[in-house]
Amino acid sequence: MTEEEMNRPVSFREWVAVLEASERVPVEAKHGYRLAIGSYLGHLKVSGKRATLATAKAYFDAAHEAGADNEEARQAVRWFFREALAQESLRPRPDPSSEGDDAMAVETVRPVIVPERVDHGRTPWEKKLVERLRVQHYQWRTEETYRGWAWRFATWLTPKAVESADDEDIKRYLSYLAIQGNVAASTQRQALNAIVFLFREVFNCEPGDLEGYQVIRRPARVPTVLTQKECSGLFEQLQGTTRLMAQLMYGAGLRLMELLRLRVQDLDLERGIVTVRQGKGGKDRVTVLPDSLKPQLSEHLKRLKTLYEEDQTKGLPGVWLPPSVENKMPTVGKKWCWQWFFPSRETAVDPRTGIRRRHHVQDSAFQTAVRKGAERAQIAKRVTPHTLRHSFATHLLQSGQDIRTVQELLGHADVETTMIYTHVLNKPGVSVRSPMDQLA
Repeated sequence: MTEEEMNRPVSFREWVAVLEASERVPVEAKHGYRLAIGSYLGHLKVSGKRATLATAKAYFDAAHEAGADNEEARQAVRWFFREALAQESLRPRPDPSSEGDDAMAVETVRPVIVPERVDHGRTPWEKKLVERLRVQHYQWRTEETYRGWAWRFATWLTPKAVESADDEDIKRYLSYLAIQGNVAASTQRQALNAIVFLFREVFNCEPGDLEGYQVIRRPARVPTVLTQKECSGLFEQLQGTTRLMAQLMYGAGLRLMELLRLRVQDLDLERGIVTVRQGKGGKDRVTVLPDSLKPQLSEHLKRLKTLYEEDQTKGLPGVWLPPSVENKMPTVGKKWCWQWFFPSRETAVDPRTGIRRRHHVQDSAFQTAVRKGAERAQIAKRVTPHTLRHSFATHLLQSGQDIRTVQELLGHADVETTMIYTHVLNKPGVSVRSPMDQLA
């Protein structure tokens, strides 16, 4: 096998669902497979590496040296890579001739492959965790995150059962993430929040005294900001709906998930406003809708209406609704105003209900499109979708808008958060003349 093949990364986010539906893996072996694969993927997450045959080999070589090698674990990870490649071969490729014309072109890269069944978890403690997360109406993204950290913690504890864990185990794991895992401060806090939720909601006990673990200090970071010329160059390298999404994210200062969760009723083209519902902190806010995008948005709505009518003809269930809305008005998911503004090309199964319906586009496809667009535009900066939000705020301040207005448009609870953009404006070289320029 060549070095290129060994280092080729695979993406297989649906592996748990595919494993559950697999008839090739004995039922009694599936739990062990899930633990082994989860342990390998958890190792990759904390080490910042990708799933490749090379990292899998290094992972098991290290386990062998530590005397913790396990043939069943090797078989599980072999299954993971075989199925990942098989699933990848089934994924449709985008038609280059239709690029820019199809309203859902951004979603052709990664369809959701998942059997039509409800995911309630495997073990008793995971089932209780799922129950508590859903009773409290946590977003599916949060559920995935909390379940992922619970499994990584449980795998790290092996052979000790997670139900028997105590505060010392939590502190040792958090220190492990800081020292061996070398994770970011936000990642460590996320792990802590997930484990504390597990203890309180599933095991019905307080995690105890958590003082004394190795805390990662978050260094002050100046946000990456594009110039207006760079923004234009980036947009020129994007096509179709992907371009419209990037322009709207920049033009309205939206967070990524705020953009993806927009519904038809949230954009008022006549008044020129975008309503963000349940943004960060569960708060609603209103932000500006760029006048220059109104023609493209109107055309996009016409394409969406055609797709919506086709779904209605096929008898497709309505879109997902927030629990508070679904409990009062369970049928409004079929109404036009509640449809996703950026829907996915393919329908997919809602893992919480087992219902196949149309969801919004996935964040990963859009993130990849923006990153590759920045590379084609030859922008020598690390560009992500969130960079567009940073650029929105900075350009508003540069144009003379007061910081309180910018705070409200961004949805920041504290003006101190908005103040970070003033550091970008006031950095040396912007408002200060270099002494180098004064030399004769």
